[in-house]
Amino acid sequence: MAELKILFATSEVAPLIKTGGLADVSGALPVALRAMGIDVRVLVPGYNQVIAQLVNYQVVATFADLPGFPFAHLLSGTMANGMPLLVLDCPSLYQREGGPYQNTQGHDWADNALRFGMLSKVAAELGSSTSPLAWHPDLVHCNDWQTALTPAYLHFSPGAVPSIVSIHNLAFQGNFPPETVQQLHLPPSCYGIDGVEFYGNMSFLKAGLFYADHITTVSPNYAKEIQQEELGFGMQGLLTSRSGHLTGILNGIDTDEWNPMTDPHLVRPYSSANMSGKAADKEALQSSMGLNLEPDTPLLGVVSRFTDQKGLDLLLEIAPRLSKLPVQLAMLGSGDAQMQKAARDLSHLFPGKIGAVIGFSEALSHQIEAGADMFVMPSRFEPCGLNQMYSQRYGTPPIVHATGGLVDSVVDCTAATLKDGTASGFMFDGMTAENLYAAIQRAVGLYHDTEKWEVLRKNCMAKDFSWQNSAEAYRAVYLQVLGR
Repeated sequence: MAELKILFATSEVAPLIKTGGLADVSGALPVALRAMGIDVRVLVPGYNQVIAQLVNYQVVATFADLPGFPFAHLLSGTMANGMPLLVLDCPSLYQREGGPYQNTQGHDWADNALRFGMLSKVAAELGSSTSPLAWHPDLVHCNDWQTALTPAYLHFSPGAVPSIVSIHNLAFQGNFPPETVQQLHLPPSCYGIDGVEFYGNMSFLKAGLFYADHITTVSPNYAKEIQQEELGFGMQGLLTSRSGHLTGILNGIDTDEWNPMTDPHLVRPYSSANMSGKAADKEALQSSMGLNLEPDTPLLGVVSRFTDQKGLDLLLEIAPRLSKLPVQLAMLGSGDAQMQKAARDLSHLFPGKIGAVIGFSEALSHQIEAGADMFVMPSRFEPCGLNQMYSQRYGTPPIVHATGGLVDSVVDCTAATLKDGTASGFMFDGMTAENLYAAIQRAVGLYHDTEKWEVLRKNCMAKDFSWQNSAEAYRAVYLQVLGR
């Protein structure tokens, strides 16, 4: 019999449905937990893409009389990798053209409170004595605002199991008008400062942070940052009051998908023992991005959303100066229209030195991680971040702002850290273009010291970013919450 039974409630899970890092965690962490002998079932909405990819599914429950919610079936099936899946099949809420949260025009669905209120309600039903399933979890693990109402429903449910809520990005809170409390059939008493009320609105995320037995977030440093005003987004007071029940656990990465020795997207695979393939990958990247074929010119890589959070405005601002260093710049991403235009304009102004592809390409993202000499990630805030881990695995030292998970996963290169074998990238404090430029200059300076650069690359590639460490930390939290 499994040591623990966990219901993992999420609004997206890779590779079935993905808009960001939440899907990556939901796709990988449960797999790592199951490998440790924990019986995890993932609960996810029945979007078209999810049901289309579900294997061997059957109806295991019907929800016909949940007050305020439409009729729905619960399907049980598996993902292609064998992960057991519980799918909330409610066509009126989830089977639509568009994404999980927004329509085809990029506007939030008007009924998102109902859509994710129902997901939270069903998660709570499965974690209470009224569950229609024979399988009963010991604990419900919720993720981000979309399932963060679950702990509130559990609080008012008979025979409820404990819950934890994981914050993947505190900036997204699921805030709705106060009448939503009544629409979602929560008791009126929960609408207060000690409950779901948040600056005159009803907040899904606040509900989770208040009612959950424990809170986790996706890096130790981010757990500290969200207790401060700058990155607390109004929740810092509550988070500080609950700091004894708050744990930061650094995400892992899929080390099979991100492996320079076996990566099918690369022209030539390589390893830390034999780096010769990296030069071939650099040449292929220069060629595909329209850059001059200059093997000795350091090539900076970027794979990012073009948003204020990611700090790409600073990089775009200093790009003309970088072209004089000399360095090359290869950018892949999309987002803010002005930033996209600026990236395109730079590639026309500095042909052969700056290349930009607007959009997303899985293959090109791998090719940039492998072909670049350094990876630039100047995020203003970054709960965890994954690209800085991919970069290190590919022997591409990242240049990062000292924030969030970047602090927990990159060790700044200094004489001391090079000597003790921990250096794995370049970090700058203070979010200014000048500071970013200085960090890039520092990286370029070391790049030309071949011996030290090789040491730095090998340090990067020796680091373990697998999910196993993270899964062990989550298991410890589960056992702590359950008092075992």
